Parts: sequence; C-alpha cells; structure tokens
Amino acid sequence: MDAFDRYAPLVQEFIYKRGWTALRQVQAEAAQILFDTNENLLVCSSTASGKTEAAFFPIITEFLCSSPRTFGVLYIAPLKSLINDQFERLTELLHMSDIPLCHWHGDVANSHKTKALKNPSGILQITPESLESMLINRSGDIPRLFGDLRYIILDELHAVMGSDRGRQILCQLARLGRIIGYHPRRIGLSATIGDPLAAARWLGEGSGRLTLLTDSAEDHARMRLGVEHFFIQVNEEDQTGVPGVGGSKLAENDKSAPYASGEVLPVLVEKSGEKPLFDAGYEYVYRCCKGKSTLVFSNSREETEYTTATLRQMAAHKGDEDVFLIHHGNLSAALREETETKLKLSEKKYTACATVTLELGVDIGQLERIVHIDAPNTVSGFLQRLGRSGRRGTPPEMMMVIREEVPLPNAPLPQIIPWNLLKAIAVIQLYGEERFIEPAGTKQMPMSLLFQQTLSVLMSSGELSPARLAEQVLNFPPFLEVPKEVYKALLKSMIENEFIEVTEEKGLIVGLAGERLTNSFKFYASFKDSEDYTVRCGSDEIGTITSTPPPGDRFALAGRVWEVEELDLPRRLIYVKPVKGKMEISWPGDYGEIHTRILERMLQVLREDTVYPYLKPNAVERLKAARETARRTGVTRQGVVRLGGFTYCMFPWLGTRSFRTVRKLLHHYASELGVSGIEFEGCYYISFKMEKPGAEKLPDQLLKLMARDGLTVYDLIKDSDAPAFDKYDPYIPPSLLRKAYATDRLNLDEAKKRLADLAMW
Repeated sequence: MDAFDRYAPLVQEFIYKRGWTALRQVQAEAAQILFDTNENLLVCSSTASGKTEAAFFPIITEFLCSSPRTFGVLYIAPLKSLINDQFERLTELLHMSDIPLCHWHGDVANSHKTKALKNPSGILQITPESLESMLINRSGDIPRLFGDLRYIILDELHAVMGSDRGRQILCQLARLGRIIGYHPRRIGLSATIGDPLAAARWLGEGSGRLTLLTDSAEDHARMRLGVEHFFIQVNEEDQTGVPGVGGSKLAENDKSAPYASGEVLPVLVEKSGEKPLFDAGYEYVYRCCKGKSTLVFSNSREETEYTTATLRQMAAHKGDEDVFLIHHGNLSAALREETETKLKLSEKKYTACATVTLELGVDIGQLERIVHIDAPNTVSGFLQRLGRSGRRGTPPEMMMVIREEVPLPNAPLPQIIPWNLLKAIAVIQLYGEERFIEPAGTKQMPMSLLFQQTLSVLMSSGELSPARLAEQVLNFPPFLEVPKEVYKALLKSMIENEFIEVTEEKGLIVGLAGERLTNSFKFYASFKDSEDYTVRCGSDEIGTITSTPPPGDRFALAGRVWEVEELDLPRRLIYVKPVKGKMEISWPGDYGEIHTRILERMLQVLREDTVYPYLKPNAVERLKAARETARRTGVTRQGVVRLGGFTYCMFPWLGTRSFRTVRKLLHHYASELGVSGIEFEGCYYISFKMEKPGAEKLPDQLLKLMARDGLTVYDLIKDSDAPAFDKYDPYIPPSLLRKAYATDRLNLDEAKKRLADLAMW
C-alpha cells in the first residue's frame, strides 16, 4: 500500500479538499518509516516541501485509531511565531479529527494554558524556554501530563543544533524521559542540514533508538540568483563621481546558464533611466522590491532598522505608497504578528525588512523575491533565506546587494579587497558545486549550560547528594565529555557563591543567590537577554552588547570599532578604546562563526578566472579589479605580504576558530619574533610590524617555535583572561572559562596545518 492508502479517511479528505494530486516523495518516505518502524525520524527536505504534513499525517492517523491518554505529541520550535503559524496550519485538520492542539509560550494567555493542564491530550506546541519552566515548576505533574507521550517533534533542527539552546533541548528530553520512564520517538524537521548522518546522531542522543532519514533530494534544482555591487556614496549631490555607482542597469542579454546539478537563472530588475536620488545601492534595492512581494534580509538588527527607514524615506520622496514592514526579535509580538499577517493575507505587494526571525519556516505566503543586504555569513543561512521564496512551483529567487566603502587613495592592500563580494560568491559556489552546508558546531565544555541545568535539576528535584546530582547532570548528552573534576570545581564555586547550599545532611539545595536567578522567568532561556553589557570609553557610554569579548578582542558598535581594555563583570561594564578599521556589527559567537571552507573558496575565487553567471555588471567589474590586485600583489601566492616599510600582512584563509588561534599564536610569540602593532579584520587578514628580517617566513617560524616548546592550545590563554561569552559565564570560575575557551573556541590543529601550507607557498 502506498502512503495515501494508509492515511485515515479524514486525512485523505483533507488532502482531496486541497486539490493535491500526489504526495511529495518526502511524505511517502516519512509515512513508511513512521508506520513500519518504531525508530526516530529525521526529515531533511527543502522549504515548502511538506515536512510538517509528512510528520503529522501518520501521527493523526495513529491517534484516530488509538487516542493518547495524555499529551501525545510534544512539538518544540525555536520561535513563538513558528508555533503560532503551525497552530493555524493544522487547526482545520485537527478540528476534523477532534485532536486537541495547544500552543504554549510566553505570549499565550494563562486561561488557555489552564484549560490544557486540566485535560492534557493531543498536541502540545512549546518553546524550549517554556518547557524548561514546566520541568522546574510542574515536575511533580509531568507523569500526568506526558505519561502517554508518543512523539517529540523538533522543528527547524538546524537552527538549534550546535547551539546551547539545542543542547538545552537534549537535556530537557533526557529529564523528561527519566521522569516518565521511557523515551518517546523523536522526529526532526529541517531544510538545511549539512551532514544528515551527524544530525541523525544528534537527534537520537540519549533516546536509545536508531534515527532513520528520508532519502529525498528535493533541493533547489533551479534558482534565480543575482549579485550586484555598489560603492557607498559619501556625497549624495554628486552621484557620478563615485566609481561603480552608474552600473545599476542590467544587461538585456542576461541568459540562464547551466550550474552544477541545477540551473541558475538571472534575476532581472527593470532598467531605469532615473538619476539616483539616494545611495545607489539602496536605489537598487528599492527597484528590486517595487511591485513584488519581497523579503529584505540583513545580517543585523541595526542594518534592518536603517534599511527600513531608508526605503520608507525613498517611497515618501518618490510619492509611492509606503509598503515597507519590519520584523526582528526586539520588536513587540504584536508588531511582528502584524507583519506576518500582512505578508500572508493581504493582496497588496508588501516588502518586509527582517533578520533571522523570518528566516525560519513561518508560512508568509507567496514571496516573489528575496533581497539580501551584503553576503550571508553561512551557506546554511543563504539556503534558508533563499527558500523563503519560490513556492508553488516557481524557482526561488534572491538578489544580493553588496555595498562597500570607497577605498581611500592611500588605503593599505587588505582594505581594497571586496571581502563581502568574495564571501557572497564563495557561499553560492560552495552549495552549487558541492552542496556544502556547514556542520553543526560542537562544544565539549558548555559551562554556561552546565551551570543552568545544575540549578534547574535542583529546583525540580529538591535536595540531592553531590554524587546523585553529578550522576544525573553529567549523564545528559551535552555533558558526557565534561571531566568529573571540572564539575566538582564548578559545584565548589557555586557553593562558595551561594548559588548552591549544603544542608546539615550534606545534601545540596538551591542557595540564596541561586533562588534570585531561578525566580526570574529569564532563567529558563539558555541564551542571553539583549542589552546585557554596557560599553564605555572613558566617561562616555557607547551602547550595549550581548556578550563579553575578552580583553584585546574587538567588536563594532555605533559605527566604530572598539578594543576591549577591561571587563567589570559584576557591574556588567566593558571598558574600551577606539581603534581604526571596520568589522561586522555583531560579536561572533555560536551563530556568528564562519567556516574555513568559505574562506578557502574565497581564495579560489581570487585565483580563478571564472565569470559567474549570476554576477551583474558592477560586480563583474569589481571582481575583475580585485583579481588583478590580488595577482599583482601576491595575495594568492604568498602567506605573508609586505605592505611597505616594516608593515606586513598575513592572509591565513581560515574560519573563525582557527583564525583566532593564529592571532593568539602571533601574540604569544610577538616579543620573541619582534612583532608589534598587530591588527586584524574579521577572519580575513592580520597586519603587523616586524623590523627583524624574515617576516615572509613567519608561518615557518611559528611552527618551529611551537615544536620547540611543545605548545598546547591551553598555553595560548593567559592566567588573567576570563573570556565570558555565554549567559552564565560570569558565574563560572575563570580557570574553567579559560579551559572551555581553549577547548571550544580555538582550533590549534587546523591552524598548524594552514601555517604549514603557507610556509610552502
């Protein structure tokens, strides 16, 4: 029997009413696994391919035959908006089948939750933070609520894998399984998984079940892509004096070209004879959006706010209707929902400017085009955002608009290379040529989460002996590699700082400081709240950031770059000094890391002569100039290039962790090598001064010094460092933070391998 024949009659009727003539391949494969096995399931398939229905059609069929006595499905999603959207999508079918559906998060009314608690049945949709609250505050009621739980569905799996939030979910599932006495089947849903086998292992951790995968390859066989480049205009009254501004018209003879296993089709933007009235890059974005239902993605909330304001200003100046909306995580729920509703239900062609909050699988109707300001930082992000368009049989479509400051006449070599343009090309090529998607990040010592889960377990369990607490917590999948002596040191510190209290019976309970933390709803989240740390330069308050770079590292804020001089963690203050240069606005953490393969492909872009079919006229000319500069200066042939005098520049072509390691190696041996004035930008280059001869052989010198000293990654961290990145890091002993930093945020093996490669160039 095929999948459709095995569905319950109500499900078949639901499918008929929607005019479907056939099931998707992923739906047929998922049905076979769910009907014929008792294992977990990972559904990997492109956006809008019917993953949700692939999971729920067999489940609803099962529930109509045998109704669960409690909540039968626990659906965990990373966003409230995703829960609200899926709630609407499933309402009709579940109403037909009399299967209750309850969504549960911070914006849901208490009356709705109370009703669900009185009669737990059907499907519970929840965020990780609300589930954490339930495990703490309703631990004694968990068997009544979930005693017949059969399925746990993790939606948008790629968004949480590799992050503390995903590791928190694994802890929650382990705790839930321990309370109810078994582990329900797990179903993971995702459109952008780089390594499906690794994702399957992650999904099944601690469940005692195999995880089977759907085998459908429904990726983007056809896509419309365009990349255009503009120099940022300084003088808006003189539009013609800036190189590259005049190239906003597209050639009429753009043709589609074969590309890997699919096809890249040109994104056509209507030609306009108008003289640009605003920055030409934003004029181009405006024309890309005009008359189309569009999402404009940016890499930061700041850029999103500025883009929205600029497009609205342009509409007012032109006398056009303001059809521009905004969506990001710091807006109220009401404003976010208004944007989603207008995109989904209105017949008007709206443009929404958004961050990652609209990257995930919220159904916002038929989007015709995606516009991306600058390059996505990851292949995964590129695919997820591209997939928001192109539904109902049309190819997905994206235009990347790369904006770059005009290099000054005396700008040093590294600052005249268009890094964002190279990154945009690298991201597209990696997927087109290899179907490469970044693997999920890993952590062996997630100390912040370990701190949180220790308090959470004590809050829900009451008094536990140290041995019993360690047995429970260290057996959660994310903590299996944490040494017992590390956990012992953490518990000792938590006792000393009154987060934990020792009872007369030598048991452990939550202490006074721990109660202050756990009594706030903010405790349930493993990620930081916004605006955590105040940044000051002297007596001037610059603004706030959400994580604390260690002294010597840099970040961007208020349009400038700052170097950390001192941290005052108890008062949540960061003291900085201004430095020259430019950087990404957001401080790179788990979500901001760039993979080494992207940097390597950027190098290949400079080395090869390929004219990529999706590049528009300005981008073609800018890439041509960049390649000529790179070849003339030796950037593609030498690991270290002389910039003039005693100033040199190293181009490691490494991702975030390994680049950071090379930078720390250079600082570690700076005095012995005679190196000073170390500067860097992102993961692209490190400039320095060196008066001793032999700077061009610096990679080989570093290798020899490391071999001489038997250097380990832990030697790169100073005793004075206390690099706090994650939410509860300020409460972790500095010695453990240093160990975690060296283990999880540096990569000495890859750095050494690259230095060896550079030494051979």
